[in-house]
Amino acid sequence: MAARTKARKRAVDVLYEADVRGRDRRALLEERVADGNPPVPEHSIRLVEGVIEHSTRIDELIDTHASGWSLDRLPDVDRAILRMAVFELLWVDDVPDAVVIDEAVELAKTLSTDDSPAYVNGVLGAVLQAEIPTT
Repeated sequence: MAARTKARKRAVDVLYEADVRGRDRRALLEERVADGNPPVPEHSIRLVEGVIEHSTRIDELIDTHASGWSLDRLPDVDRAILRMAVFELLWVDDVPDAVVIDEAVELAKTLSTDDSPAYVNGVLGAVLQAEIPTT
């Protein structure tokens, strides 16, 4: 498994755990980094901190483009995957958009329901189309 793939999985783990346990994301991230077992890669830290920094806008975008579902009704793991991927799509310039979406879909295949990969793909595609101007 590629280093960034592992980092994305670890970021989703932290975001998911914080959401499910009602914990502060930053405090949980700091605990996981200090614990170091398993290690938290730099890219994971970048992703979780980015979600924290842009959480209001990220959640607005997901809520807007998650057709038929409110943010609160999404499966917890899908919400974590979408938050991480929306941040990476819109605020991380060194990763191609197609890679971000593909990695998010793969995470949904591994971690969530049978319907989740297509749903995650659709939401991220809608966010990308709405937020990134084409030339």
